[in-house]
Amino acid sequence: MDTKIPQILHVDAFEMRTADIAEAELSQLQALSIAVGWPHRAADWQHVREVGHGFVALDEIGRISASSMWFPHGESFATFGMLITSPRLQANGAARWLVERILADCAGRDLRLISTRDARRLYASLGFRPQRTIYQCQGEAVTPPETAAIADGLTLRQMDPGDIDALTALDAPAFGVARRAHLVRLLERSISYGLYDGERLLAYAMRRRFGRGHVIGPVVAASDAQAMAVTEPHIRAHVGTFLRIDLRFETGDFANFIHQSGLGVYDTVKTMVTTDAASYGEGGDGQPVVYGLASQSFG
Repeated sequence: MDTKIPQILHVDAFEMRTADIAEAELSQLQALSIAVGWPHRAADWQHVREVGHGFVALDEIGRISASSMWFPHGESFATFGMLITSPRLQANGAARWLVERILADCAGRDLRLISTRDARRLYASLGFRPQRTIYQCQGEAVTPPETAAIADGLTLRQMDPGDIDALTALDAPAFGVARRAHLVRLLERSISYGLYDGERLLAYAMRRRFGRGHVIGPVVAASDAQAMAVTEPHIRAHVGTFLRIDLRFETGDFANFIHQSGLGVYDTVKTMVTTDAASYGEGGDGQPVVYGLASQSFG
């Protein structure tokens, strides 16, 4: 760790100190996210702690006032997220302090994050540059519009742990790097559908409990038609209940399909990276692309 990053921050008339997020009480972490309007349940916090690392900021009586995390994907790449500061600290330097701690731990890695509007200036000052807008779509799902029949020779089926090798291989060029460890955990917690040509996986979509209901993601496919095929059963399973998906595309057949299924744009955020190597794959020529994120922390 870079010892130049102070472990104590003086804020007004009191001191803040950092602690490992793995040691924090889940109830306190959930209270922190609720305070800023984030929907994370205790189980959602537990999931991010199982696959990531990070810090919390504690006040003098041990209350959690801020958090920040990073998620390794191999040895040279990481995503960054769960930057939360309580309202009373948002103008006092706590966010920069925590981000600098994370950057020190991630030295030498290419980094990608999803930034809210309020945090973009901070991230830009620390070397991140903006890329694509992400569209957070959510609402009470309605029966989705009819889609074209799956082409002859292709099959849609539910995935299981035995599909992890094919899943990792398909996902890597779309995400930008292999993220097998994360996909293993997501597969354990999700209902997942894959589109196959014989034994070859062409596209997949996952769905799991999150926040107010369920979230669909990741969704990886080589075309809008494939993305719709693997996403449709998730929407049909939750007609009349709350669903969310974070889209990388504002327009196109897949985006229209999502909106017509009752999931309108609730908010927008921005992908930011430190290097070109941290970018998502661009797809094209039959290559897969990420249509829907696993989460704004995982990408």
